[in-house]
Amino acid sequence: MAADLKDRYGVEAEMIRSGGGVFEVVADGDLVFSKKKLDRFPEHSEVFEALDAKK
Repeated sequence: MAADLKDRYGVEAEMIRSGGGVFEVVADGDLVFSKKKLDRFPEHSEVFEALDAKK
């Protein structure tokens, strides 16, 4: 996902280690996707759509 974010948006993703299977995508302080809430990993397209909607 980090490589795809860099390719598409030209940004470096920051990976923050945590425990308990948490995977969240945050942009400009806003939660874009939460594995904890949905109990699944996102499709890349879901993250891209959410980021594009923020523009």
